[in-house]
Amino acid sequence: MLSFQFVPYSEIRSLDSDQRIRKLLRLVKAHNIILINGKLKSKEEAELIRITMESIDKEFKGIEIGSIEPKKVNKIKQGLMRLLFNEGEGFTIIGPATVIKEIKQNPGKLQLYMQETKRSRRKK
Repeated sequence: MLSFQFVPYSEIRSLDSDQRIRKLLRLVKAHNIILINGKLKSKEEAELIRITMESIDKEFKGIEIGSIEPKKVNKIKQGLMRLLFNEGEGFTIIGPATVIKEIKQNPGKLQLYMQETKRSRRKK
């Protein structure tokens, strides 16, 4: 069964990068689409993709990831928040590639396209 799971950034903030990545990957492998109210660091996204590529097998086909960040009204404040709390405004979606067909990223929105799985197709 597929589910959406909201993960507040405050829940993963105290984890180091490796723990954060492994937790998110574990949730996605359990067929969850993860919604995070924040963005991962660029290095963390790259590491998540690298670890995902190493984990691909018959059961797990990979992930799709997308994130947006609202327009920066005050760059100094935004930079200070990132520096102090390792988070900024934004939103991230991570899900299994077997369910998510594509995530389109535009400056103000994310579009999530899902594909039918074999189990969810209706017989005609």
